[in-house]
Amino acid sequence: MEVGAGIAGSSFQSNAIFCASRCSIKSQNLYFGGRVLFHTYQGSVWKAISAGNMSHAVSLPKVTAMAASNGASDFELSSLTALSPLDGRYWGKVNEMSSFTSEFALIKYRVLVEIKWLLKLSKIRDILEVPRFTEEAEACLQSCINQFDASDAMEVKRIERSTNHDVKAVEYFLKQKFQTHPEISKVLEFFHFACTSEDINNLAYALMLKEALDEVLKPAMDQLISEISSMAKINASVPMLSRTHGQPASPTTLGKEMAIFAYRLKSEKEELCKIKILGKFAGAVGNYNAHVVSYPEITSWPNIAKEFVESLGVSFNPYVTQIEPHDYMARIFHSVIRFNNILVDFNSDIWGYISLGYFKLKTKAGEVGSSTMPHKVNPIDFENSESNCGTANSLLAHLSTKLPISRWQRDLTDSTALRNVGDGLGRSLLAYKSALQGISKLQVNEANILNDLDECWEVLAEPIQTVMRRYGVPEPYEKLKELTRGRSVTKESIQEFIEGIDIPVEAKKQLGNLSPSSYVGAAVELAENIQAFM
Repeated sequence: MEVGAGIAGSSFQSNAIFCASRCSIKSQNLYFGGRVLFHTYQGSVWKAISAGNMSHAVSLPKVTAMAASNGASDFELSSLTALSPLDGRYWGKVNEMSSFTSEFALIKYRVLVEIKWLLKLSKIRDILEVPRFTEEAEACLQSCINQFDASDAMEVKRIERSTNHDVKAVEYFLKQKFQTHPEISKVLEFFHFACTSEDINNLAYALMLKEALDEVLKPAMDQLISEISSMAKINASVPMLSRTHGQPASPTTLGKEMAIFAYRLKSEKEELCKIKILGKFAGAVGNYNAHVVSYPEITSWPNIAKEFVESLGVSFNPYVTQIEPHDYMARIFHSVIRFNNILVDFNSDIWGYISLGYFKLKTKAGEVGSSTMPHKVNPIDFENSESNCGTANSLLAHLSTKLPISRWQRDLTDSTALRNVGDGLGRSLLAYKSALQGISKLQVNEANILNDLDECWEVLAEPIQTVMRRYGVPEPYEKLKELTRGRSVTKESIQEFIEGIDIPVEAKKQLGNLSPSSYVGAAVELAENIQAFM
């Protein structure tokens, strides 16, 4: 058994069995077989033993009962006790998001901003109290960012228990960290200089969003778009009955219908990429009050703030209160919502095509579709994706409307709301991965698709009446309506009608060669050309 230094939520191996003995290990994770079983900020964690050590094993109900009898603190956060399924059941699918949106990540980003600001101050010529650091001192400060780990984060949390203020705890942590350094110790009071907590926080969240989107969510979007685009190209020539209002309509191809979703998703992802992530660094109410009074000889504080914010890869917002107004976040979240809505539409359509028998689902040995109906193979991945899109959208919609509203120069309602960013993005990521898993199980059932087409010769009423219009045949629409609406239509009845039309022989021959499976217009070309838009 190894005690490790991770922070994020955990998932246990299926062959692990838990025993009742406890380890009094504070602020660390418990690993088993290379994976985190439990994590805790304080209190106790449960030991894990391999399935082979059955002599010490106890049943899950017994463990739960023991935990209850000893108090909730004796059964710390695990995949079994996590309040959110993202940190429990679904941890294996979303844990990469934790590197950017967890409490650990937030603390690390705050440390980064604080240190980078001190480094910036050291390079402002008029701030004599903070002389330029030596290369060694700069490297030492940078290493605090690069090597920031769980023990550092836990120390910040320990300090926070006294301060009851998370950002102040970071400042105290840094002062403590460098109190013995010969250079940095002389300028400790310039950590957090002229800053309000939101100067640090808004940039920490900006970096969190930027990297979570760039490193996790956007790549998952790209993978989803790529897979659906491949479905379009592979199935470009597979004819399929369209359905409008749930009823048979002019044929299309399976590939062209997939191309629609690939294009829609790609377009929305491009819109997401256009949104600038903004930051501020203007002090308590956005006026650089403390900056100006401390160094009145410096008249360029807005420019200094702009340089600093942009040095972090974030665009600068010059007009703010205590907080950056979060309008850009609303734009981001609304864009993700729109992307998710398109995916819901895709999931719904695929679910329907599976129901119609247009797709088969690959089976996996050992899996069960129903606890009572042995034959069931259900489209659960698309259902999971649809539901998680909905959950994500509900949360992101709230953030989009809540975050831009703050009383006067600032209230604290945004603070608790922002802590849910990871949930909204994590649910979205889970939805994308569920859809990808579902796509990997799909097998096209061309026989069923063609059989459906062959039973719907009435869909040829459209091309026939359109050609009749070209050649001046009176009331073509009405004639085809009389022939097809609410009636059983066969290949023979359609061809008999064509023979009786007064149109040129070549046109009559063209219509006679039509079938539901060949009447797909430019669908094949549209599907094949989707790669040009990817």
